[in-house]
Amino acid sequence: MAKFRIAKRRLNRSAGGDFGIGLFLFLFGVGMALPMVYAITTSLKPADELWVYPPRFFVENPTLKNFKDLFTILDTSTVPFSRYLFNTVFVSVVGTGGHVLLSSMCAYAICKFRFRGKNLIFRLVVLSLMFNTAVTAIPNFIVMSRLHMIDTLWSLVIPAFGSSLGLYLMKQFIEQMIPDAILEAARIDGANEFRIFFGIVMPSVRPAWLTLIIFSFQGLWNLSDTNYIYREDLKPLNYALHQILSGGVTRVGASGAATVLMMTVPIVLFLFTQSQIVETLATSGMKD
Repeated sequence: MAKFRIAKRRLNRSAGGDFGIGLFLFLFGVGMALPMVYAITTSLKPADELWVYPPRFFVENPTLKNFKDLFTILDTSTVPFSRYLFNTVFVSVVGTGGHVLLSSMCAYAICKFRFRGKNLIFRLVVLSLMFNTAVTAIPNFIVMSRLHMIDTLWSLVIPAFGSSLGLYLMKQFIEQMIPDAILEAARIDGANEFRIFFGIVMPSVRPAWLTLIIFSFQGLWNLSDTNYIYREDLKPLNYALHQILSGGVTRVGASGAATVLMMTVPIVLFLFTQSQIVETLATSGMKD
């Protein structure tokens, strides 16, 4: 009877309703894509099209001169472009990897182990999500100063390890997707906790930590905060590109190329993992 009802509902779906939903999603998608398209077209515009009036959305004579000017400016700076790029890649990769690993381990312990104070710990984690980064800037600086990490890349990596968003996301996902019976069966078979964690838990929550990789990597890749870094050769790439924006009207084309350069890596990473993100968002709303 249930199968008959489901089939009947599918046959009675309105074609007009489906078309309306599809049209709405299409228009919404176009609206979301317009800023990216405009950024790309701006990066390809020659100087005469950048200042034409009325402004044109699309480029008529595309050129790569803006990208050439961007790399010329970076090559003539006191710090090589490769150094800025290394700083950003190091902070993004190491910070994301450590954040995913520590968040997953902490979430696994809170979900599947019994110990005093675990509910209090999780409540504090949820409470920390309410604080803006500006509020925690001074405490973080004091901590990094006491650890003698000022003017080191670790001052950007260590705070990323302790981000509470990852722990909250992984805890909710592990709690819903990993039954206690599976873990007990693995322990009876002689598996230790590390083998259970890396062999059962992490593969089962793959969509969650892939989503966490996207969020964490995007935040670190676009990091331009230099509150803990004063040495020019340790500053991230986004900081160097922002300096180009302060060069005046002569660098508008190069700044457009810089914008495309910074958004390319997160977008490519998202395209490869978008299905996992959708699965994570859908599963996180499931109830037993």
